[in-house]
Amino acid sequence: MRILRYGAHALLVECADPDEVAALRAELLRRREQGLLPAFDDLVPAERTVLIDGLDDPAPLAGEIAGWDLPDPAAAAGSLVRLDVRYDGPDLAEVARAWRMTPDEAAALHSGLEYRVAFCGFAPGFAYLTGLPPQYHLPRRPTPRTAVPAGSVAVAGPYTGVYPRLSPGGWHLIGTTGARLWDLSRSDPALLTPGTRVVFTPQSRG
Repeated sequence: MRILRYGAHALLVECADPDEVAALRAELLRRREQGLLPAFDDLVPAERTVLIDGLDDPAPLAGEIAGWDLPDPAAAAGSLVRLDVRYDGPDLAEVARAWRMTPDEAAALHSGLEYRVAFCGFAPGFAYLTGLPPQYHLPRRPTPRTAVPAGSVAVAGPYTGVYPRLSPGGWHLIGTTGARLWDLSRSDPALLTPGTRVVFTPQSRG
């Protein structure tokens, strides 16, 4: 890890990979719950960084983090959310060919894995889910779509994601879900937050 001052009241921790990001976030939350950390306002994980904002003095925490042994990120994963999915996306056949299998096999493979929310971004409620094995990572589409429907389940690079609302997007669309990823009427508007475990449950296409 590389620990950097980020303005007067924040630290930016650069991590080796998303697993280290998840482990550091989990350890920060654990120690804060136990009253072992100075107060801070916000904790923002990204693909390779964790921002800790709102510290009165970042220096003491920077010294502490440097000496931590981080937990196994899998052991620190949070609650489980199950999303019902119809594997009917317009790119499913293309993705299946790239994975050298039939569309039904691709759907079975994708739904047979457990994912973890690594971080959120792009749009409110959009979560980047890790868990897809490296041999199934695909580059983004060469030409993004101008309008991807809300609820589209998609893959790109090492991630799976669900578009929370109509928006442009360059990921491969393999299915759809009726789950509301972002709902301001909930106490926590985001259905998927960092650390959440996610399983996709296949539904009939009929």
